[in-house]
Amino acid sequence: MSQRQVLQVFEQYQRARTQFVQTVAELATRPQNIETLQNAGVMALLRPLLLDVVPNIQQTAALALGRLANYNDDLAEAVVKGDILPQLVYSLAEQNRFYKKAAAFVLRAVGKHSPQLAQAIVDCGALDTLVICLEDFDPGVKEAASWALGYIARHNAELSQAVVDAGAIPLLVLCIQEPEIALRRIAASALSDISKHSPELAQTVVDAGAIAHLAQMILNPDAKLKGVPQLAVCLSEEPEDHIKAAAAWSLGQIGRHTPEHARAVAVANVLPVLLSLYMASESSEDLQVKTKKALKNILQKCTYLPALEPLLNDAPPNILKHIVGQFSKVLPHDAKARRLFVTSGGLKKVQEIKAEAGSLLQEYIHTINNCYPEEIVRYYSPGYSEALLERIENYQPVL
Repeated sequence: MSQRQVLQVFEQYQRARTQFVQTVAELATRPQNIETLQNAGVMALLRPLLLDVVPNIQQTAALALGRLANYNDDLAEAVVKGDILPQLVYSLAEQNRFYKKAAAFVLRAVGKHSPQLAQAIVDCGALDTLVICLEDFDPGVKEAASWALGYIARHNAELSQAVVDAGAIPLLVLCIQEPEIALRRIAASALSDISKHSPELAQTVVDAGAIAHLAQMILNPDAKLKGVPQLAVCLSEEPEDHIKAAAAWSLGQIGRHTPEHARAVAVANVLPVLLSLYMASESSEDLQVKTKKALKNILQKCTYLPALEPLLNDAPPNILKHIVGQFSKVLPHDAKARRLFVTSGGLKKVQEIKAEAGSLLQEYIHTINNCYPEEIVRYYSPGYSEALLERIENYQPVL
């Protein structure tokens, strides 16, 4: 047998391996094929191909495994029991960017199903390697690693702490400053998955300087980056005070940057909820402190008057002064806003506020009143209608 014939045997074997992994990866995209592939022992056949001498076969084998593990926890469990994770972790550190993305996809697909499967990923030493991938030059590798870390952290505080201990947070904060929208979105989501379990974990994210960069993302036209609605839901629906407090604190940090940030928070109907929680006797002391601070931060930047006006009825004096203060800044320079403030009943509400002489609140009210003719202010002042009726009664017509 000639040398050429001998080499042809190896070439045929390589073509067969390539065709096999490509076909399996394609079949794995269709749910109706999954059970058949599983019963045929596909996991055991893919496992050695993760270490194939041909990089393309390695990458496609990992992609196929990820697609299979993504379907259900039984297949994900098969990846764990098949001793596939150590191979993935080893190759994740050594191979090219295409393999790294595929391997991180497998880890994400396994870890998403349950805390137990996510713990298996932690136990095989994957976190350190995933964190190293956050420093990769390729944005796609960073994105895949961020996604995997977020899926691991989202289950519980213990797994989240393991991600923190691996040093992920500073690198995720760097990722949210990258120009690629997809990377920023997934890194922000991972930080959310880490911080949601406890005030301590949330504080860890804050201490890494994440809030300023996350706040800037609120103004990004890509809707997937806007975290305010999710925080608003937490504020309204979460039963635990410490989670509400963390959401309130985050909203306050977002709203304090610019009028645009404050408006993004205000239009989510956050302000009435913050005020209600601040004034509720059953709210914890920490929740009251954080909602008060959040209200102050947002109100001092908010120039979107329709969101502020409903608060005039219920806010206590220490919050009311910030609300009225914003009206005193906007109304002198906005004729349309001045008209709406009258027709909506806002000017009347301001006249009903009892402010201490010489107080900042009284000064704000005086500034607002100076925006209108004196007779208009008098007309909406308390007691004016009675005084008018009295004048009518006492008026003697000239006959």
